Amino acid sequence: MSEPLLEVDALEAGYGEALVLKGVDLRASAGEIVSIIGPNGAGKSTLLKSIYGFVRVRGGRVRLRGEDVTGLRADRLTRRGVNYVPQLENVFPTLTIAENLQVGALGLPRRARGAALERVLELFPLLRGRPRQRAGTLSGGERKLVAVARALVTGPELLLLDEPSGGLSPQAMDAVFAQLLEINARGVGIVMVEQNARRALAVSHRALVLDLGRNAYEGPGQTLLHDPKVVELYLGGLSGTTASSSNSTTASSGINPPTK
Repeated sequence: MSEPLLEVDALEAGYGEALVLKGVDLRASAGEIVSIIGPNGAGKSTLLKSIYGFVRVRGGRVRLRGEDVTGLRADRLTRRGVNYVPQLENVFPTLTIAENLQVGALGLPRRARGAALERVLELFPLLRGRPRQRAGTLSGGERKLVAVARALVTGPELLLLDEPSGGLSPQAMDAVFAQLLEINARGVGIVMVEQNARRALAVSHRALVLDLGRNAYEGPGQTLLHDPKVVELYLGGLSGTTASSSNSTTASSGINPPTK
């Protein structure tokens, strides 16, 4: 495995007096998809927010390319090649699609904005065709695509995604996951929290199971998908083979696990 792009060591973080993360470790190499799964309240979203500077870190370290970035402000992390897409309130509903993307480009030098927007629109032909539509009139899946596209305008090496399939129909989920795989195929690393654990494991190079704010299991996505203990505790009790044959993650959706 190559040197990690992102290293999280013994991370502790929480809200007020409540400690949510209790010594979490995470690794993500360049170009990997790493999923974080686990039960509600395990600390999954808190982990992403702590990495991105939205939640105060009380202990441990976050490193990016070996550099300590623990607690660094989100805008500074963005300039270092990391961007974050929240689960909710991830678009500006009163702005058009084009205006949402332009907001994402504001942190770039003026001369670089046009090329950055064009590069993203090549990935999202749906958005290119409807630049004047207000984001508030889009479906849930389309909003997710706008949010991801806006994050990509900055040219990140690593995307942090919180519940990319949350609240979506199966068809919209297919579209979002297909887009994520295309983004990853172009060399962008992805660390995502995902409620659809089976689907997340099926498309991930590696995965982490969080439980009660601690590492419970970790390993290759396909390995965890078929691990009897992980299946019993976190995947509803069906075998990975049985579930994957009926789950939309497999060939029926047209989305295959990465081969990297």
